[in-house]
Amino acid sequence: MRDFRELRVWQNAHQLTLDVYGLTVSFPKSELYGLTSQLRRAASSIPTNIAEGSARGSSKDFGRFLQIALGSATETEYLLLLSKDLNFITIEDYNIANQQTVEIKRMLVAFIKQLRTQSN
Repeated sequence: MRDFRELRVWQNAHQLTLDVYGLTVSFPKSELYGLTSQLRRAASSIPTNIAEGSARGSSKDFGRFLQIALGSATETEYLLLLSKDLNFITIEDYNIANQQTVEIKRMLVAFIKQLRTQSN
């Protein structure tokens, strides 16, 4: 069992989640149960799945949770784009959050490959 808080990918995903919560505070109230909620859930799902997977007994199980986190990161990436296109966030804020998300995805892919190598 790993301490998820020591994983750099988890730290980055946690920071992204905090940033997404900050960005969505200014979303229209009509989106509270729509895009606001969906973006927050997608972003928070990334570090949540990393944390849950880290408690699993095998690298294969952990890798499965990292795959789910990768899917959530891709969902977050799209929802940030949608938020920008709807003018809910600025281009500058979008660029920062998108860059964070892309970096997290890169880290997840590398981590998944590393776990697969260890399993073989």
